[in-house]
Amino acid sequence: MKRNYIYQLVLIAFMAISSSCSLDKEPLDTYSDVTEGVTDEEETVVFKDRAAVEGHLQTIYNQMRDRQEHWYMDLLLIAESHSDNAYAGTTGAEVMPFENNSIEGSNSVMERDWNRYMEDIARANLLIVNIDSVEDNTLTNSVRNRMKAEAKIFRAMVMFDMVRLWGDIPVVTTIAGDITEETIEDVYEDYFPVQKTEKEAYEQIEKDLLEAISDAPENLTTDKTKFSKSVARALLVKLYAEKPLRNYAKVIQYADELAADGFGLEADYRDLFGVVEGSADAKKRNSKESILEAQFFVGNGNWVTWMFGRDLSNYNSNFTWAKWITPSRDLIAAFTREADQIRYTESIVFYEATWSNYYPSNNYPFMYKTRSAFSNIIKMRYADILLLKAEALIMKESPDLAAAADIIDQVRERVQLPKLASGTKANKENMLEAYLKERRLELAFEGERWFDLVRLNKVEQFMNAVYAKDSGRKTQVYPFNENSYRLPIPQAIIDQNPNIVQNLGY
Repeated sequence: MKRNYIYQLVLIAFMAISSSCSLDKEPLDTYSDVTEGVTDEEETVVFKDRAAVEGHLQTIYNQMRDRQEHWYMDLLLIAESHSDNAYAGTTGAEVMPFENNSIEGSNSVMERDWNRYMEDIARANLLIVNIDSVEDNTLTNSVRNRMKAEAKIFRAMVMFDMVRLWGDIPVVTTIAGDITEETIEDVYEDYFPVQKTEKEAYEQIEKDLLEAISDAPENLTTDKTKFSKSVARALLVKLYAEKPLRNYAKVIQYADELAADGFGLEADYRDLFGVVEGSADAKKRNSKESILEAQFFVGNGNWVTWMFGRDLSNYNSNFTWAKWITPSRDLIAAFTREADQIRYTESIVFYEATWSNYYPSNNYPFMYKTRSAFSNIIKMRYADILLLKAEALIMKESPDLAAAADIIDQVRERVQLPKLASGTKANKENMLEAYLKERRLELAFEGERWFDLVRLNKVEQFMNAVYAKDSGRKTQVYPFNENSYRLPIPQAIIDQNPNIVQNLGY
């Protein structure tokens, strides 16, 4: 009876893999005479030589360029429209629940993202698990270790996004074996992995990053698209700021190591997201501040700008339908109160639109940090890390408010704002309030706001209050509470895998 049940579940899983991700027409992985070979003994191998491994590693890197939906577009929807920074933008059933707090396990965005993240992890695992068995003398130990380190950093980055969204997740680091009548019970958990606790997930991320640092490539000032030692250090800063493994001393340590790697704030904030007038090409790639970015060029541009506003490389294309992630009145008011003109105009732009879902159509705001098909998409930048160091200085057991204020003042001075008032610098709660405000304005539309509120236990305080003071926000369906810190696991995943249980409150 049990074996029949397992067979049924495996069949369901394979059907799910083949039918999920309707917006992604690629298979889970591509096997061919390049990526799959046969030895002289007629044994099938995953990678027949170094070229096959390098090709697969490039496939992993291509996820940063070619599959922007989950790690960028959807993450922005969650971090911005599910926070006080933005409205959903459209009134569609897939996005509106993020604005009015009515997300359920049936949400198609949640299902798409879960599947995409798990596919990314599977790609990383394929390399990590199989590279040492490749018989190719040109694939030296140092090259193998470097490639494994890059794949581990990628896997850690993907798991980090997942665990911040859902909490308890499967922590998959292996490749499922072949299913036969004899092996089916042994490989059952490979195909239907159990959930690990949030802490266990963070511990695996930590393990991957610490193992990867020694062998990962050095940061290149001319190429910020690689999973380098610096990317691992940045992820460790973000990891140690999170509650399960919180260690403010290590936040400070790795932030300082990134400074030693040569990172710093760009002199002009406008160079980070600006485009060249006339060509709409990115004003600057591989900036001093960029830690990891996806880059796009003429003939191979990004498409997500269509989802957020105008594409300045083709001004009138795809501008006939309402866009996602409309800047909120509450965020605009925050920029205005601070007289923060530089970051305001780099974050938000106004156009005339043909719809009026949230504002009059003749003066409609749009997020502006991905404004051209040739804009960089910055996954991690140094200002985020530097401000996390300020958070550590404020929140550690013996706060150093003066040092934290120096960091915040540095960020403010770059955009021509005055230093914090002396009364603010003298009080921990005032400093925390100033810090959260600074992160909100500095990192608007970069996918951080929701996670900041979660990390610092501020969700109920900010989100239950914003509906009353923001006249444009759609009516709140459910109040935010202690269960709101995790999002719902897709019901389709729970239906497929009996080892997955839904988060509380959904």
